Amino acid sequence: MIKMEKYDVAIVGGGVAGLTAAIYAAKAGKQTIIIEKQDRLGGRAITNQKKGAYFNVGGHALYDGDALATFHELGLHMQGNQPSLDGFGIWKGKLSVLPTGVKSLFTTPLLSWKGKMEIAAWLTKLGKLDTHQYDQISSREWIEANLQDPMVRNLFYALLRTASYVIAPDLQAAGPVLKQLQNSLQGVLYLDRGWGALVDELRKKASEYGVHFLTKNKVNCIEHENGIVQHVLCEDGTKVIARNIIVTTSPAIAYQLVPHAEATALHTWKEQAIEVTAACLDVALRRLPKPKQQFVYGIDQTVFLSNQSRAAYLSEDGAHVISVIKYQGIETNSEKDLQELEQTLDLVQPGWQDELVVKQYLPKVTVCHDFMHMKRQENPGPAVPEISGLYVAGEWASHGELLVDASTASAKRAVQHILSHEEMERALNYEYRNIV
Repeated sequence: MIKMEKYDVAIVGGGVAGLTAAIYAAKAGKQTIIIEKQDRLGGRAITNQKKGAYFNVGGHALYDGDALATFHELGLHMQGNQPSLDGFGIWKGKLSVLPTGVKSLFTTPLLSWKGKMEIAAWLTKLGKLDTHQYDQISSREWIEANLQDPMVRNLFYALLRTASYVIAPDLQAAGPVLKQLQNSLQGVLYLDRGWGALVDELRKKASEYGVHFLTKNKVNCIEHENGIVQHVLCEDGTKVIARNIIVTTSPAIAYQLVPHAEATALHTWKEQAIEVTAACLDVALRRLPKPKQQFVYGIDQTVFLSNQSRAAYLSEDGAHVISVIKYQGIETNSEKDLQELEQTLDLVQPGWQDELVVKQYLPKVTVCHDFMHMKRQENPGPAVPEISGLYVAGEWASHGELLVDASTASAKRAVQHILSHEEMERALNYEYRNIV
């Protein structure tokens, strides 16, 4: 027997985008359901607890962007702290102080006097920069046109890479990542007990607004008829009828779920998508062999290290939880990447293996399914134009935002479109009744 349920809004996927969309839809008085194939919500924002240490799925930090503003607006508490940005850079196999403040700017051996003056000038004017004027050029074009000193250029490549996880400067649009760098300079927030705590808060908030959850249930198909969305069909036979469906899966899965998607914008969005991945090694250490070396950028290597527990509560027994990330290109090698991450730890925290409590290695984590790049034909969503009532959201449905900021912004765009469409329908019906 087919089980049928009826809602105003059905959301496919219970990650940050899905939860955000559900809360805003329910707040607006819409009967809302989230359908999630896993038994727990959160997607890539879950946190795994191992031997008392809280490990995220890769390195996570909240910048001063759309997501942080959204979570504040929703009344989330988000316990955590901002870490010190005092750090080091890896250049030619050695650690050197990074120019993150006045003292370090003058003492760093990485830059000539001329380079120091140039980076000081740029760090001063970066905060006021109108980044949108660079939306149509690549990161490399911006760096090569605006920065003179070779090492200043290297440092900016490292900064932009870390802000976005992207190592394709010829493809990456400069404007959005420069905006992200502006946000990061306002400080970042590391969350107590990892991002799983944030997911818990989002779920609780969604429940308070009456959102329903259907977990451990895979969506097989999103049916539509005569250009209008009809229902979601689940693997167990459950049919969720909804006037509006928001899909927060990857563009490839969204394409698979919708019959005749080749005749819709979903085809374009799938074809133009360029996935961004990273290899991530998290370790919990009893103590730090080198207590001052907790925040490290790779300059001539595509790696990044941060002791997130220097600002957040991430272990029950006081262990230091360090995330080491390798930003990946198209070609990846699990063993080689792990070796590079361990060598980074050897350099930054020599003898770390003697202090090891537990570790987690994720050889290829999807950071985002697409980003703002020069080959993009159009920004996805919020609506799928060919199918009324069908929407997309997620970190790939960016209109200029990056990472989790794109997740929250796209979720709100989808809900706003639903509400605007209904308002327009009501206005048209009112006019029609008056005419008749």
